[in-house]
Amino acid sequence: MSERTTVMSRSEKSAKAVVAVRNGRRAEREGEHARMPIGAARHQKSEPSERSPNARGEAARAGDSGEAEPVRQAQASLGRASLLGQALTRENLVRAWQRVRANAGSAGVDGLSVRQTAEHLKVHWPQVKEQLLAGSYRPSPVRRVQIPKPGGGMRELGIPTVTDRLIQQALLQELQPLIDPSFSDHSYGFRPNRRAHDAVCRAQAYVQAGYRTVVDVDLEKFFDRVNHDVLMDRLGKRIADQAVLRLIRRYLQAGIMVHGVVQERFEGTPQGGPLSPLLANVLLDEVDRGLEQRGHRFVRYADDCNVYVRSQRAGERVMAWLRRRYAKLRLRVNEAKSAVAPAFGRKFLGFAFWQAPGGEVKRAVAVKAKATFKQRVRWLTKRNGGRSMQQVTQDLRTYMLGWKAYFRLAQTPRVMRELDEWLRHRLRAVQLKQWRRGTTMYRELRALGASREHALRIADNARRWWRNSRYELNRIMPIGYFDRLGVPRLS
Repeated sequence: MSERTTVMSRSEKSAKAVVAVRNGRRAEREGEHARMPIGAARHQKSEPSERSPNARGEAARAGDSGEAEPVRQAQASLGRASLLGQALTRENLVRAWQRVRANAGSAGVDGLSVRQTAEHLKVHWPQVKEQLLAGSYRPSPVRRVQIPKPGGGMRELGIPTVTDRLIQQALLQELQPLIDPSFSDHSYGFRPNRRAHDAVCRAQAYVQAGYRTVVDVDLEKFFDRVNHDVLMDRLGKRIADQAVLRLIRRYLQAGIMVHGVVQERFEGTPQGGPLSPLLANVLLDEVDRGLEQRGHRFVRYADDCNVYVRSQRAGERVMAWLRRRYAKLRLRVNEAKSAVAPAFGRKFLGFAFWQAPGGEVKRAVAVKAKATFKQRVRWLTKRNGGRSMQQVTQDLRTYMLGWKAYFRLAQTPRVMRELDEWLRHRLRAVQLKQWRRGTTMYRELRALGASREHALRIADNARRWWRNSRYELNRIMPIGYFDRLGVPRLS
């Protein structure tokens, strides 16, 4: 009996020793896993063709520290690294295609629209995917498009083909959850769950707190001046997948087609591709971290950065530091648009700040934004367009609803009422111009309920559209008349 008891105790001790060894090995593996850089832990836990259910959560926790740890994890056992495989899963591609289709957009250099590309990919997608996984895919050049800026000059856009937009969107959907959590909290441009309104409100809070001098920095042709080597170096510190890094560099160097001729590109990330905003934030996050370390209060939206300080002298020091820091990234400050000035005299994302009599700092529509609004309305309501009033108001409605949704943040109801009055004044003049002849004008005015005296007075001065629209038509075409036409009110 004693011998049997001794044998059992020995076996129990052996079993406990085995369990302890196993627990120790598991703890070591978990410790190694916790020390992996961003993206590497995710790759270890999932095959290229499957998504780990905890991948996004782990990526977010790894990035919460705000650090961009270098990623040099060897991935020989994973073949061509799993981030690219994750991006090319059916589930991710379906979401990417829905986004590309919703954004619509024009065709690239291949001339294929979104609908035509859908038919094309039904046949050719397996070949494209095989090239992507093999590392032999070559993106098409982007098509250059120039659009006028509100303040003059031209903005250059690069329109990729719909197929390349699909691939970029699929990459973005995998890269953003990994990289975005590591960005500065002061960055608002092109980030999930962050808007320009949030940036404006934060800037307003700084001014209200007494930081009344702003270092307003604008970068000269930022998207055209991004250095590829500097950008790829910063991106390589955040993700481990060499296949993804190689593909992104090829997109940067794909070239631009101008008048049928492909021009090589050695710098810049063309606006128009889904990846460009994320890459811009990767590059500029280094400056954000430097400002945070120095304890500054600032807000950045894409390449627009405002730093709020208490004095002009402090602002000059910050501006000099920013010039040096941007120079290290091969970027140049636009001296014509940048300045150290009182916060109440500068605009930020279309808004300006003003101080109410009680001392409260409030938001207003910037002067330049109001001028841009009037310029756009004049173009939409041209009196020689050959369109009916219903067509004019329909085009106007689309623009006004978007403008109103953005500038509803302004705390200046009087300005909105003035813009409403100016707009109705212009629409009345447009209506008079469309009636043209005095007899037609008289008949239409009478149909609207005008008295015989008023109708005759306006018809006798048929060419004085602007004057008549101000003084005579306010009662004949009141606010309700434009409400029935579907013209939105700003106030």
